[in-house]
Amino acid sequence: MVSCGLLARAREAGATTSGLKPIAAGASLTPEGLQNEDALALAEVSTVRLPYASRNPLCLESPIAPHVALSQRGQMCSVQQLLEALGPALAQPADLTLIEGAGGWLVPLNTRETLADFACALNAPVILVVGMRLGCLNHAALTAASIRAKGAQLAGWVANIIDPEMAALQASLETLIDSLETPCLGVVPYTQTPKATDIARALPDLSQGLP
Repeated sequence: MVSCGLLARAREAGATTSGLKPIAAGASLTPEGLQNEDALALAEVSTVRLPYASRNPLCLESPIAPHVALSQRGQMCSVQQLLEALGPALAQPADLTLIEGAGGWLVPLNTRETLADFACALNAPVILVVGMRLGCLNHAALTAASIRAKGAQLAGWVANIIDPEMAALQASLETLIDSLETPCLGVVPYTQTPKATDIARALPDLSQGLP
């Protein structure tokens, strides 16, 4: 939903947008085949129209780690295969192209490569979304350290308040602002019925570039 919010914010500013979901685990069978709800949500806030398979080239039915879901089907995925599959979508110009991850920075693609290797192969700046709840300071610090250790650019982070009753929320936000050493792009308030247009109000227009 943070991805959708960023795309919706740019679209509201008059920018062309393209939201991509290279790999998704957890899908429903539709008349058009397996489709993932996150990929469909990204399509709704994208002005660039793409075939579903171009937006989400690897769609897996089971909501489990992608490499496990693939192994259950006797398949595997490499960074190179994912780059090639996403190529047609990346070739479509947009003011803001946002590529959403799946499950976290170091989610395995196979026994040797992770989603982090894919991001690095794209040479894309990374936006970290921090779910604000107990344990988030450690999680955010470890992820930020890994992003930098991989040689990727940590371009900013978004605070997503998923626990509205989190103790010392403001103090935790201030700690992250001080420790992550990259711009906080926004603080997304808690809501039980998130909508991209509502989330967009808490986020900047990135179509003109990152801060």
